[in-house]
Amino acid sequence: MKSKLVKAGAISLVAVVALIFLASCASPPESAPPSPLEITDQLGRVVALGKPPQRIISIAPSNTEILFALGLADRVVAVTDYCNYPPEADAKPSIGGFSTPNIEEIVALSPDMVLATSIHEKKIIPQLESKGLTVVALAPKTFDDAIASITLVGQVTGKEKEATDLLTEMQKRIKAVTNKTDGLPQAQRPRVLYIVWHDPLMTAGSGTMHDELIAKAGGLNIAHYLSKYADISLEAVIAANPEVMIAGVGMGTGEDLPLQFLTQETRLRDTDARKNNRVYGIDTDLIGRSGPRIVDALEQLARLIHPELFK
Repeated sequence: MKSKLVKAGAISLVAVVALIFLASCASPPESAPPSPLEITDQLGRVVALGKPPQRIISIAPSNTEILFALGLADRVVAVTDYCNYPPEADAKPSIGGFSTPNIEEIVALSPDMVLATSIHEKKIIPQLESKGLTVVALAPKTFDDAIASITLVGQVTGKEKEATDLLTEMQKRIKAVTNKTDGLPQAQRPRVLYIVWHDPLMTAGSGTMHDELIAKAGGLNIAHYLSKYADISLEAVIAANPEVMIAGVGMGTGEDLPLQFLTQETRLRDTDARKNNRVYGIDTDLIGRSGPRIVDALEQLARLIHPELFK
């Protein structure tokens, strides 16, 4: 009986060893596929991306500037006709205009992400998605939104560290300006007129990036009572008597026509800005694009509005 028990134990031990050996030789279980990255873009659209995109098409100049600033030039396969910064962007193939990109050319380039803006929401984005393309939209309306758009692109492309480093540097430069302007009383804030266009006379009211930039730079926007980008009468400008007048220059074929208007319009000759030669132009690519160079615009405005503080 004892020998039978020993024999049975030996057989059981062999069976256990065999099972352990077979288990060690078996293929390891396949890991589950990674979950797709799901983000909410700045139009409030939920977008799923399987992995960080490697072939990106930008259909807005501000988007292009963000991509290049994050070191993504090698992944950008096409841009628009108006994507002129940085200079390397000019070397990229173009898919047409900012508001009129060529859908067929975009599809032919097989991007795994198209970076759009709010101007594309109603028509272009639905067309692209109907072709099976993934579209992420940036739609910053405020200065904070512009900062958030850089964070979002970093998240989507796997460039979180680069985005953090870029924003840290931007915030440092912003603080260097606002440290000097935040505490200024109203009496020390010059009245500022910014014009987008001269015929009809169009300015930037509250709810615009320009209005925020003027305030951060230590000025008072005389058109703050208006909403968004709106027409303003010459009579209203004269009545407000701006101490500083600034025109966007370099927009399309308009070149410096808005600046010429401010310097030559006879009815503005008695404004403080004209009498004290405080009429300036600023590159619309700087002040009109919600990318990393928005800080350049802030610094330039601060020098124009407060030359005594920013030498």
